[in-house]
Amino acid sequence: MSEQDSGRKGLVIALLVSAVAGAVAIGVGLRAAGGDADAAAARVPPIATEEYGRRLVAHTAELLGQDQPDPKLRYINSRLNCGSCHLDAGTEPGTLTLQLTDEHYPRFSGRSGTQTDIEDRINECMQRSMNGAALPMDSPEMIAIAAYLRTLGKHFEATGASGKQVSEPPAFKTPARAADPESGRRVFETRCTICHGAEGQGVLAGEVRSKGYVFPPLWGPDSFNDGAGMHRVVTAARFIKARMPLGEATLTDDEAFDVAAFINVQPRPGMPNLDRDYPDRTTKPADNPYGPFADEFPLEQHRLGPFQPIDAYYKALKARK
Repeated sequence: MSEQDSGRKGLVIALLVSAVAGAVAIGVGLRAAGGDADAAAARVPPIATEEYGRRLVAHTAELLGQDQPDPKLRYINSRLNCGSCHLDAGTEPGTLTLQLTDEHYPRFSGRSGTQTDIEDRINECMQRSMNGAALPMDSPEMIAIAAYLRTLGKHFEATGASGKQVSEPPAFKTPARAADPESGRRVFETRCTICHGAEGQGVLAGEVRSKGYVFPPLWGPDSFNDGAGMHRVVTAARFIKARMPLGEATLTDDEAFDVAAFINVQPRPGMPNLDRDYPDRTTKPADNPYGPFADEFPLEQHRLGPFQPIDAYYKALKARK
């Protein structure tokens, strides 16, 4: 054999050895990656399904409330359900739907001053709207609720145009005045008591409180705390105008504004350390009902309005930066 032939033979052998070694390395890598995926899947408890997540949203008080038989699962101190505001377990299109949750996260939260994801938002609701404690990030309950919310987004994408149609009145426009709780009391008495009761304490789902409410309490110990988004008058009025009375959303902007104020001046659970919210105080909404603020408008104006001067102040402040 010539020297040239020997060189070629050596080159071929070297290439074959390299190819085999590469294939082995890729195979090992794929097996390792597959093993990691399998291991991650194995760490998810079998109960943490999307269906369990749906049940937690629909029956939060029963499954995670004060009357839950397992003390380790008593995360909320209200007897509300997530579905009390996110109607039909969040599947109903329109105001406060959960169908679009996935596309809105991750995003920056002015309240925490950090980038947040779906899990962070779930815990904000747990601690504020549900007046409770945060779910551990690796808990079956957190995994299940987050999986359910992400699934809703996929279902929404696959839904036809007719299924995405929103049946709501024109969006709420904030009146250029302060909200009037006394006027709101009259609206409440004529339009709201049939579901929420004369004292705003709702209608229980059964003979025992552990089942939660068919129509939720709007104030008192079983309701949301003063750190919840619904404790903001404009936020509450937007929901009320769009959805209430249930099945007959016919309130005017003024009626929704005033009844939201009436509801929000009633006694409810307090949340500690609210002064730590909004590290950048210039991101605080005009209708945020607790300080401190980056302006000198009185607390009562932040609670009841008029909000347009506050909005104008921050708009001008932003323009100067």
